[in-house]
Amino acid sequence: MKNQNKRNKTLFALNRRTADIVKRVSHGIFLAGLVTIFLAGCSGKKAEQPKMMPAVPVTVGVVSQKTVPVQLRAIGNVEAFSTVGIKAQINGTLAKAHFTEGQDVKKGSLLFTIDPRPFEAALRQAEAALARDRAQFENAKKDAARYADLVKKGYVSQEQYEQFRTNAEALESVVQADMAQIETAKIQLGYCSVYAPISGRTGSLLLHEGNLVKANADTPMVVINQIQPIYISFSVPEQYLLDIKKYSSAGKLKVEVAVPGDEAHQVEGELSFVDNTVDIATGTIKLKGTFANTDKRLWPGQFTNVSMTLTSLRDAVAVPTQALQTGQEGQYVFVVKQDNTVEQRKVAAGISFADETVVEKGLAPGEQVVTDGQMRLMPGAKVAVRQPGQQAPAGQAAAPQKDNVLSPGAVPAQKGSD
Repeated sequence: MKNQNKRNKTLFALNRRTADIVKRVSHGIFLAGLVTIFLAGCSGKKAEQPKMMPAVPVTVGVVSQKTVPVQLRAIGNVEAFSTVGIKAQINGTLAKAHFTEGQDVKKGSLLFTIDPRPFEAALRQAEAALARDRAQFENAKKDAARYADLVKKGYVSQEQYEQFRTNAEALESVVQADMAQIETAKIQLGYCSVYAPISGRTGSLLLHEGNLVKANADTPMVVINQIQPIYISFSVPEQYLLDIKKYSSAGKLKVEVAVPGDEAHQVEGELSFVDNTVDIATGTIKLKGTFANTDKRLWPGQFTNVSMTLTSLRDAVAVPTQALQTGQEGQYVFVVKQDNTVEQRKVAAGISFADETVVEKGLAPGEQVVTDGQMRLMPGAKVAVRQPGQQAPAGQAAAPQKDNVLSPGAVPAQKGSD
């Protein structure tokens, strides 16, 4: 009985192992079938061809060769060519102002009249005193002449004669003093009329008819600014002083200014003043340009953008500044080749002027460079050139500009520089 039970258990274990093996084999066959079916399905499809990248729309500019001005740029302040504060030279009452505020006046124009009546009376008084003293002098002179004859004949003493002669001389001095007093009274009367010492534009009228006027008061009656011609003062770093002296020795340097809000209209003048000392607090030197200002576009107190041309570079290679991009290895541009693909080319940028930048190496005149659309480009990319003015992809940023100024103390030597 025991042997039978042991035998049954052994058969049961064998059957169980056999069932497990069969199950695993069946599962493997099933997976193999699925793989075979998947591979068969894949082998039935044609391999997809890689898609061609579309051409990137870009705007281009042409590399040019031209004469480029080398300039210093600064912020300037407009100053009157001459400023005069008009003050009275006598005390009195303002009778009349002969101009309106803000009016242009010519040199010698009558500006103010101060009540002349007190000064006319003083003149008449001085003239009357002169007439009285002159009559006394004439009488004393006759007496002295008569006594001179008498003293010669011995009728009067020398002492008596000397007394009459001295009296005549004293009265002559009084007459001279009276004449000087008349001249003073005339001058005082002349001060009642106040004239413009320069041509220019008047400012605010600070005194009006009926106001008392004090001689040489602290506050002027009106201020006149001469604005034709006119100055613009500006300062540049002291390291450019050598260049300014060098190029100004050959002739007047051109100075151009633009008023903020009207940058398109450049006003031309010339450098007329270099200060005789450097400001030790700022390390700058003050300069002035003189402008004819015939259209009165420039006004005292205005701030302006100043460009002073020191020299010019001939046959310089220039590229639109917007074409310049900055990467880890420096500045570069995308050059459009004949097959409408782009080449990323490293360049050495120099000075900038207007909306262009001088390229010292890396480009040749006539080449086309991408000015808009660079952010979507990579070397070898196909491009489609669009017309200027079409909307550009967002996110474009041009390389930072350098001012078209000289390096301290020198200009890059080249035979084409003026």
